[in-house]
Amino acid sequence: MAHMLPCYFHISKGPNLEFPNTCSHGRKIGGRKLAPGGSRGCVVQRCTVSSTPTSSVAKEPLLFENNTRSDEDKECLVNEFGWKVRKLARDEHEMREVSQIQAEAFHTPMAIFDDFFFQFFKAEVLAGLLYKLRNSPPDRYACLVAEPAVDSSESESKLVGVVDATAVRDEDVLQYLNGAEEYLYISGIAVSKSFRRQKIGSVLLKACDVLSISLGFEYLVLRAYEDDIGARRLYTNAGYKVISTDPHWVTLIGRKRRVLMIKQPNLLA
Repeated sequence: MAHMLPCYFHISKGPNLEFPNTCSHGRKIGGRKLAPGGSRGCVVQRCTVSSTPTSSVAKEPLLFENNTRSDEDKECLVNEFGWKVRKLARDEHEMREVSQIQAEAFHTPMAIFDDFFFQFFKAEVLAGLLYKLRNSPPDRYACLVAEPAVDSSESESKLVGVVDATAVRDEDVLQYLNGAEEYLYISGIAVSKSFRRQKIGSVLLKACDVLSISLGFEYLVLRAYEDDIGARRLYTNAGYKVISTDPHWVTLIGRKRRVLMIKQPNLLA
């Protein structure tokens, strides 16, 4: 399965985010007033998630502030096709699982010392995740994770997919969004190698719809490589439409052309 563009070597320094008009019950976000509950009548499935044991892998000098799940962490956004999606728990073991999945998806193999570069890249992903969790209000950033709908003890690894959702206000994108002041940007979608082609990507994208509606965002936005047919088919099937493409000159500086895709979430469609 193809994956979305993550740009992880930037996020260890921290994403360039603004945090205006934070959203909560009855407050404004993006110039729009949310009703109490913020869900606009959307029905969200809920389920109870058991705690994940602490990892026994080697420890880096990182501070994991909270190893317990809040009630919000336990909320299932989507439960379909045998997979359920919820927010990432601020748990060391789960954070390391996420960094492993995303690093495997986005690491570019090297001719020599590949294992060294992979471990370095995974550390960058983990550092970026920690930064975003600590510095982003909960209504401005969420890391969503997929896991089996039925708990199983067959494998120590429980998480099978991940996606990031970030509130963004980029004027180059907003010009296409009919007066919106901000949007939910979807990035870093990845599925564990052993579980690809099992509709996990589709379930993750559906969870992004639920999240955007609950937070009051009218648009979801993502980018994909123009020649990545598999990824674009996934996003098209999920309701995203291409609205612009990178200019041809980007290929002259060694970059692939990307397409910008948007969607207005509608869980009843």
